[in-house]
Amino acid sequence: MPSRLTPSSYAVLGLLAIRPWTGYELTQQAKRSLRFAWPKSERLLYAEPKKLVAHGLASAHQDSVGQRNRTMYTITDDGRTALGAWMGTVPQPPVFEAEALVRLLFAENGSVDDLAAALDQMAADAAEMREQVATINAGYLDGQHPFPQRTHLSVLFATFQLELFDLIVRWVDFAKAEIAGWPTTEGLGMTDRTEAILDNIKQQRSLLEAPPTTR
Repeated sequence: MPSRLTPSSYAVLGLLAIRPWTGYELTQQAKRSLRFAWPKSERLLYAEPKKLVAHGLASAHQDSVGQRNRTMYTITDDGRTALGAWMGTVPQPPVFEAEALVRLLFAENGSVDDLAAALDQMAADAAEMREQVATINAGYLDGQHPFPQRTHLSVLFATFQLELFDLIVRWVDFAKAEIAGWPTTEGLGMTDRTEAILDNIKQQRSLLEAPPTTR
């Protein structure tokens, strides 16, 4: 029995709904269009087309390019039906991974400088990814979208990515300002600033704008 379908399976099925691809082309397109929302290893993505074929949701045929043979994958009618049905299901909760945040959570095992360096790297990575997304989308104004009929979807998707990267940079600025006043990462407990931030949480105010403490 073929292994069960996962969101990664449907992501690859969605790519196949656009056009036929080879396994290599699928991984490259996934890197381009999915990596900031659904980052998966190339090994995993290479396995998905074969799984879809086993489920009857895609077909595979050999195609010759010069002296090379390659396997092309194409979505089937059952695949389009399955993809449409999946679109009507409840999505999984969002998952966000950031190693710098794990280091923050256990920062008492290192120095303030260690934590600041991790946060700086997080902001730098976010700024770099933002630039990549912005550059790709700016090219759409010059007709560079490989699938022009899908531009509205790609751009709306990009707005989420850009806002997220901007938020990360803003939050790092906020966090760096907070830890700048820490003599150490250990044992500070309920400081005046921590209390001010918690009051913002309680009052549902902006968490990045805790008022200055007066005592």
